[in-house]
Amino acid sequence: MKFTKLAISNPVDLIYGNAPHPITTRHGMVIGGGTVYPELNFTLPDIDIRKESMPAIARHYKQIVTDALERAAELDVPAVMLEFETLPPMTEFPDLGMEVVDILLHGIEHARDKYGLRATLRCTPNDNREFVRPPVMRGGRYLDAMLELFDRSAAAGTEFLSIESVGGKEVHDDALVNGDLRAVMFALCVLGVRDMRFLWEHIVAIASKHGAYAAGDTACGFGNTAMVLAERKMIPRLFASVVRAITAVRSLVAYECGAVGPGKDCGYENPILKAITGCPMSMEGKTAACAHLSPMGNLAAATADLWSNESVQNIKLLGGMAPTCYMEQLVYDCRLMNCASGEGKESALTLRNWLVKSDAGHDPQALIISPESSVRIAESIVRSKSHYHAGIAAARTAITILREATEGGCLPSDPRETSWLQRMEDELDEMPDTEDEFIDEMLEEVDRTKFNPDEYFFGQPHA
Repeated sequence: MKFTKLAISNPVDLIYGNAPHPITTRHGMVIGGGTVYPELNFTLPDIDIRKESMPAIARHYKQIVTDALERAAELDVPAVMLEFETLPPMTEFPDLGMEVVDILLHGIEHARDKYGLRATLRCTPNDNREFVRPPVMRGGRYLDAMLELFDRSAAAGTEFLSIESVGGKEVHDDALVNGDLRAVMFALCVLGVRDMRFLWEHIVAIASKHGAYAAGDTACGFGNTAMVLAERKMIPRLFASVVRAITAVRSLVAYECGAVGPGKDCGYENPILKAITGCPMSMEGKTAACAHLSPMGNLAAATADLWSNESVQNIKLLGGMAPTCYMEQLVYDCRLMNCASGEGKESALTLRNWLVKSDAGHDPQALIISPESSVRIAESIVRSKSHYHAGIAAARTAITILREATEGGCLPSDPRETSWLQRMEDELDEMPDTEDEFIDEMLEEVDRTKFNPDEYFFGQPHA
C-alpha cells in the first residue's frame, strides 16, 4: 500500500482520542473512538535474567499486573492497555518471554473477571539482530527467535504486536554524532525502509494468522537517540528536529505493509503518521521522565489515543510500587483529556492548543510534531514518488518550518543552532536526483566494518 493522500488534512482534526480508523479490541475497548486510555509500560529493576532467576522475575511481573490493574479499577478506568517490552534474553530465549506473556495475560483475564476492566496486552520484543556485528538482519538465530516470540505471543492471546526495529542503526549512530544528514537519509530512507518492509511483512502475517493486530514500529533508536543527544547538548536541537521529521518516512512502512496501530508510544513521529494513515497512536511525554527526558512533555499528548509512560522499573516509591503510581498518573491525565472532549469539540480543541502552546515555543523538537507541523510534513511525504524523495521532502519541510519559527521569533534564535538550517539545506541541494545514484555514492562512503550491504540489498543495491 502506498499512501497518496492524508487521512487528516486539517490540523484542527489532528487531536487526542480521535482517529479516522479506530480499533476495537476483543473485549470492546475502542482505541481512537473518542476516548484516551492509559497504556502502562513497565520493566524490571536490576536483575540477572536467566532461567534460574525466573521465579523472582515472575513475582515482579505478577505484582505489576495485579497491583496496577487493581489501581486502574479503583480509579474507574473503563479500559487500559499494558505493554510488555521484552528484555534481550527474553527475546533470545522465547520460553523466558512467554513465561512473562502468560503471567500478564492471566492477570488481565483476572482483572476482567473481577472488576470488569477491559484490559489488553501489547507485546514488543526487542530487536536483537544488532547483537551480531555487522548486524545480521534477514536470517540467523536472533531473527528466528524474535519471530517465534511474536508468533507464540499472538497465539497465546496477545492482541497487539509492536517492535522498535533497528535496521540502519549501524549507520545512523555515526551519522548523528557527525551531524551527517546524508548518512541519516541513507540509514532511514534506504536501509531502514528496506528492513522495515522485510520485517513487517512477517509481523503482519503473524498477526493475521492469530487474529491479532500488527500495531506499528517506532524510530526510537533513531529519533529518540537524536533527542537525547540534543538534550545533552551533543548535537544541535535543530538537527535532531529534522531527523525526527525524516523518521516518519521509515516508520510509515509498517502501515504500508498492513499495520493498523495503535502506533507505539516512543515514536514521537506518530502525529505525522496519524495524519497520513488515520490510525490511532500511542504517545508519551511528561510521564516518560522515568525513562528519558524530553522537551515535549505536554505537546506529545495533543494527538494521543493512548497515553503512556514509556517504561518504569518495578521499584518501591513512597506511594507504592512505581508501575502502580504511574498507572495513577496516566489515568488522571486521560481523565482531563476525556473531560475536555466530553464538553464538546471546542473545549477539546482548547485543551489541545494549550498542550501545544505550552511546549512548541520552547524547543524545535516540540514544534516539529505540533499538529500544524505534522500535517505539513505528512503532506510532503505523501506527495513524493519514493521513500528517498519523501525523506528529502520531509527534511526540506521541517527546515522551512524551523526557519519560519526562528525568523518569526516563535523559537529562540541561537546563531550556533540556526546556522545548521542553511548547512542542512545545502546538503539536501547536493543530493542526487535518483535513489540509485544516492546508493552508489553512499556505498562508497559508509564504514563496511559496521555495515554489510548484503543484509539490505542481497548484493543488488538497485533491486
